[in-house]
Amino acid sequence: MQLLTGFEGPHQYRSGFVSIGNFDGVHRGHQAMLATLMSHARQHGVPAVVLTFEPHPIKLLRPEAAPPSLSTMERKVELLGKCGIDCVIAYPTDRVLLSLTPSEFFQQIIQGELEATGLVEGPNFFFGRDRQGNIDTLREFCESAAMGLEIVPPVEVDGSLVSSSKIRGLISAGELDRAIALLGHPYRIQGVVTRGEVRGRELGFPTANLVDVPALLPGDGVYAGITRYAGKPYPSAINIGGNPTFGELARKVEVHLLDFSEDVYGQILAVDVIGRIRGIKTFSGPEELAEQVEADVSQVRKVANQWMDR
Repeated sequence: MQLLTGFEGPHQYRSGFVSIGNFDGVHRGHQAMLATLMSHARQHGVPAVVLTFEPHPIKLLRPEAAPPSLSTMERKVELLGKCGIDCVIAYPTDRVLLSLTPSEFFQQIIQGELEATGLVEGPNFFFGRDRQGNIDTLREFCESAAMGLEIVPPVEVDGSLVSSSKIRGLISAGELDRAIALLGHPYRIQGVVTRGEVRGRELGFPTANLVDVPALLPGDGVYAGITRYAGKPYPSAINIGGNPTFGELARKVEVHLLDFSEDVYGQILAVDVIGRIRGIKTFSGPEELAEQVEADVSQVRKVANQWMDR
């Protein structure tokens, strides 16, 4: 798969079938749309192309209203690649792009730059200045240009419509099992490892303390996860929240990698969160806390092993 940061490699994307959007989280709704995109592209023998934007347009227009991200651009590209996409254009969002009317966007970007053979979108697609263009507008433009267009209906999982906003709500509430069911893959967080209070090491469970985590953090609690380091997966116990046993209320992300002893300070660590173990509790002291952490680690190992055996 090719990743471009603009329209610098036209031979890699022109004449393809195209999907345009933010694809935050690349959830199962997106995946259904991308499967349709792939089908059309393969049928016509042309590239399957995704045009996305970095940053999200709302971060320029109304930064105070921008929702927290479900995926970094790196993670988004990885997931799009797993869907079989041939080329991803991560276009640097700017005021010039955002000022284009729907007609100008269609003519300059879809027809001019992309020379698209056809488009595949979801029902909530908006484009052009102030989101003036919608699916009806797009259908009219495509018919006039003799360009193919397919609108993929929403996906429902266990009675819930799949959407990025729905997934954000579940993650914030700590409902990782339900969020993962809508995502169709583990939820990944990543951050820079920094030195903490070393309380975990004193208890016999050293942790990597993550800061500068760009994606939405799950609600406070203890979670099971899998950290891949140097190509190897390590079951991981993840504590998100404060440490009330020691009177520490500041929210932190602490990751204990099982069967791991390397120094990772200063490195970026990515952790796939796969399930919730329990909520944050206050214990009588270090001894009771250590006993609980030992039980947590046992449960984490069980959950992680089940996940890796899939």
